[in-house]
Amino acid sequence: MGLAATEAELADKTRRFIKAELKRADLTYEELAKRLENHGLQETKASIANKLSRGTVGATFLLATLAALGMQGLRLEDL
Repeated sequence: MGLAATEAELADKTRRFIKAELKRADLTYEELAKRLENHGLQETKASIANKLSRGTVGATFLLATLAALGMQGLRLEDL
């Protein structure tokens, strides 16, 4: 079994991972938006909510979010 059977499944796994990590860090979308500014991204609470709702998370957003959360990396098994 691979990472995901479809693009939609992978998008859903990524979305759920980000939401879980934000909850674990007790970080709101608004606080994440402020932290993302330090990594060159201009996001709002609403734009983050929309991305995660639609599951349209690009690599840049994912990497910047990991950095904003202070994570050193991501194992694919964690998705």
